[in-house]
Amino acid sequence: MSGNDPFARLPEAAAFTVTSTTVTDGDAWPEAQYSGAFGVPAGKDISPQLSWSGAPEGTKSYVVTVFDPDAPTGSGFWHWAVADIPASATELPEGVGDDTGSGLPDGAFQLPGDARAARFIGAAPPAGHGEHRYFIVVHALDVESIGVPAEATPAFLGFNMAGHTLGRAVLRVTGEVPA
Repeated sequence: MSGNDPFARLPEAAAFTVTSTTVTDGDAWPEAQYSGAFGVPAGKDISPQLSWSGAPEGTKSYVVTVFDPDAPTGSGFWHWAVADIPASATELPEGVGDDTGSGLPDGAFQLPGDARAARFIGAAPPAGHGEHRYFIVVHALDVESIGVPAEATPAFLGFNMAGHTLGRAVLRVTGEVPA
């Protein structure tokens, strides 16, 4: 699938670098990053490790999101959103997106995604639906706090970020569950 680019209609932003010891840009998710909560065999809903560098000057905080634009919903599927990551942070360890979020940097918090859980929910494309794309994005913002409530949706978060995004660092991974 190639349509529904989640950034096509957003304001342009400077690019910077995100890497991961868990996933490789363009490759498939490892088994542990699939969703056991959604019944994918071997899925463990473990958030990936992320490191970033080269954010634009003036960055005051970060937001991390994981989005599947290929979900058969008409609006994609938000798997993870973490807001108010301080500008001093340059990494999220693997597994920090659990139910407690206890390893997140001070001040950062997880929003409930489309599964309505404030945690990382792994890949769970419908069996036989084909390969899905997952956009793992670190957004550099010009504010220390984006000012959304902890119960906000990732779409509301994105709306509020639109005028504050200085840069985006993107990893794209894929996932598929055979029929």
